[in-house]
Amino acid sequence: MDIGVEVSLYPLDADFIPPIAGFIERVNRHAGVKVVTNSLSTQIFGPYDRVMALLQQELRPTFESGGKAVFVMKVIGPYTAA
Repeated sequence: MDIGVEVSLYPLDADFIPPIAGFIERVNRHAGVKVVTNSLSTQIFGPYDRVMALLQQELRPTFESGGKAVFVMKVIGPYTAA
């Protein structure tokens, strides 16, 4: 089953660009998913287990970087590309 997840990252810091750019860069390294980025969010499409594992792996570095951040996510499933 494929899903789509829309992720918005809100670092609670005046220097908010580096954490967002880092998250997007890490997400784009994953094979087997489609990543679409716009000015408001990053959308990740692919198999449920792969997308959820990606999120589990890539949220952690943002939180471990020392700054506080909020992730807002919307999940749609099952997802079928038009």
